[in-house]
Amino acid sequence: MLRAVLKSRQDRAAAMPFVMLTVLIDMVSIGLIIPVLPILVGHFTHSHSEQVFWYGAVMFAFAFANFFGSPVLGRLSDSYGRRPVLLIGFCGLGLNFFATALAPALWMLVAVRFVGGMMQANMAVTTAYVADITPPEARARRFGMLGAMFGLGFIVGPVMGGLLGAINLRLPFFVAGSLAMVNLCYGLLVLPESLPLSARRPFNLRAANPVSALAELTRLGAMRPLLAAIACSSLAQFVTMSVWVLYTTLRFGWGPLQNGWTLALSGVVSVLMQGLLLGRLLRRFSPARLALAGMASGCVAYLLWGLASQGWMMGVVIVLNLLGPVVSVCVQSIISAQADADAQGRTLGAVSGINSLAAVVGPILAAPLLAPVSNLARGDWRVGMPFFFCALLQAGALWAALTFFQRRRRARTAAAPG
Repeated sequence: MLRAVLKSRQDRAAAMPFVMLTVLIDMVSIGLIIPVLPILVGHFTHSHSEQVFWYGAVMFAFAFANFFGSPVLGRLSDSYGRRPVLLIGFCGLGLNFFATALAPALWMLVAVRFVGGMMQANMAVTTAYVADITPPEARARRFGMLGAMFGLGFIVGPVMGGLLGAINLRLPFFVAGSLAMVNLCYGLLVLPESLPLSARRPFNLRAANPVSALAELTRLGAMRPLLAAIACSSLAQFVTMSVWVLYTTLRFGWGPLQNGWTLALSGVVSVLMQGLLLGRLLRRFSPARLALAGMASGCVAYLLWGLASQGWMMGVVIVLNLLGPVVSVCVQSIISAQADADAQGRTLGAVSGINSLAAVVGPILAAPLLAPVSNLARGDWRVGMPFFFCALLQAGALWAALTFFQRRRRARTAAAPG
């Protein structure tokens, strides 16, 4: 009995470093391909507008498949354990990267990314894994450790992708696939199962429905304006992610190296704000004030990105938009505080559903926004149309958040005695 307890403790000690390492490798491998995937798509097309359309199709294929596949894999991990689902995910991710590198035609690129989206739920399952092996009072700290690995991977990945892509456009995909296979081998050798048999639940396909989380929005009443703010802000982020590399390539003639460095700079700013400065800011300002300031900052940043006439301006705006990365953290904390104790899961599930849906809709909107202006002269202000649209979305988020806070203030005033 004592030997079993000691072995369990050793397994758990080995599990947390593995999870941190696997998140880091996952994010490095995903970040590797961001600076080069749009350019790879361009090698199969004959015009800028055609490149924009097909890159949007590739992005949509992954996001759409992931929207439906991720909940299924999450439920499978509840039924059969985290370890097998994670190992399958690592294997699928590696094969997906190799297949992308070797794809000889556009239709295969779309098909490969679709299959990859169906098999990619590593972040959700690793989060559940950490919850399995961590007591409730220590989860916030360990989730913070995962967030740090997430940010670090997104700093290192794009830089590596830019450097490797400058050598050979397909090289980052081979390196990303190799890293995923390293994860697979490490998992086979080190990773113990975290979910005991007694805690497993039968698989229910109906429960693995991503739309069910969105259906919960009808029950959230007064919080709807804040959820609308999340929807607008998240959609602006995903549209930006979909057009960033194409936009900088068309407007400034950037290659993988320049895009890799700017994406890494964005990761540095995000880690700096969320990891170091946010706690100090929250001691002086409320989450509501920080959220509003972040939305206003984001709105200005989108306008400036759209109007930028020189490439260096993009990096300057990234640095100046320091408060932009705190919006999602602050708004989610406000929503969590507003929800009843028995509605936390339902409420945060709705937030997750909104973000997942934005990841699907973003590429759909990005292509028709950028394609009509992609053949204009580089100095034409209309090339920045996708960012102007994002600025409008962020302004909508700011208006919705202000509406929520004003209603909450009036309700508190009305409820106050005397």
